[in-house]
Amino acid sequence: MIIQPKTRGFICTTAHPEGCAKQVEQQIYYVKAQKKLNGPANVLVIGASTGYGLASRITAAFGAGANTIGVFFDKPAEGARTASAGWYNSAALEQQAAKLGLKSHSIVGDAFSDAIKAKTIELIKAEYGTVDLVIYSVASPRRTHPVTGETFSSVIKPVGSAYTNKTMNFHSGEVSTVTIEPATDDEVRQTIAVMGGEDWSMWIDQLQAAGVLADGATTVAYSYIGPEVTHPIYKDGTIGQAKNDLEKTAIALNDQLKPQGGRAFVSVNKALVTQSSSAIPVVPLYISALYRVMKEKELHENCIQQMYRLFAEHLYNGGEAAADGSHLIRIDNWEMREDIQTEVMRRWTELETDNVPELADLAGYQEDFFNLFGFRTDGVDYEADSEPAVDIPNLV
Repeated sequence: MIIQPKTRGFICTTAHPEGCAKQVEQQIYYVKAQKKLNGPANVLVIGASTGYGLASRITAAFGAGANTIGVFFDKPAEGARTASAGWYNSAALEQQAAKLGLKSHSIVGDAFSDAIKAKTIELIKAEYGTVDLVIYSVASPRRTHPVTGETFSSVIKPVGSAYTNKTMNFHSGEVSTVTIEPATDDEVRQTIAVMGGEDWSMWIDQLQAAGVLADGATTVAYSYIGPEVTHPIYKDGTIGQAKNDLEKTAIALNDQLKPQGGRAFVSVNKALVTQSSSAIPVVPLYISALYRVMKEKELHENCIQQMYRLFAEHLYNGGEAAADGSHLIRIDNWEMREDIQTEVMRRWTELETDNVPELADLAGYQEDFFNLFGFRTDGVDYEADSEPAVDIPNLV
């Protein structure tokens, strides 16, 4: 079948297998062209099929020669429906890993469940022995608690009072004003339950109890802080409350792992075009302006470049993980540079629908969005027939 992008709001309901595979190859090519990492041997990535999780798995495998396990919730093709992009990404990664003789396995299911944790532990025991790096990169709108059975739903809202600011329809470039009403106390509680650190902690507890977490192991979860303009709906909003919980969890996990030489961090990453971030009001307009400024100053990094820098400068190769002695690694340091933020905010005050192409990078945002699903990728013939059913070689 010929596969074209079909969008509904901030969601793309189709994905292109060859496009996804080509993009995975491009990320692998970038990592292999960099200095080899003196990194981990066996890596578990929870939330491994897209974005920072996928880039972490690629960096570990093709930068350090690591064996990798990816846990993710993605769907295969069914009839005329394509698989999700993460399915195609993971299939392509495993195919490329096999060419280099690297071991890799994928586990598809609900990472919040005890059943998937048990399945992962069983695989580690059978194939890997132990893992020495655990990346936690789960992004989900809902979570069912494995003990209580309660299902939580996260929301993207301010806390305390309503918030009004500019936002942008990234498909059309139309700038408008949006007002978001504040979250209730229960919405805050549920967002923390979904996006906070409890599940990360459960993973480490169970891996450690099963004896499959190596001495000296490192674990890292991913977060975002952002500029003042997004603080009401991010840092100071419901998501920020959850990320505060994530940071507290990092401190607790570091204390837990320290006796065996282990360590735990939260990596605060740069703003990235994802399906999740595209749904957050204000954020698409901010990212468009940010990318334009960073590209002009030759400081822009895509996802794989940022993850390689995280591994090379902070986690491995003798780099100091958190320069301030905390458990936060600030990979967003280029985004948050004073000159960058000053220029972005100058443009922010001027941004309207008519001047978006001049002041922001709308075209770059749109390209990044469609790239997430394997579209608009150089070297792919989108008018040719494509087979949507693709197998993941080592699906457990």
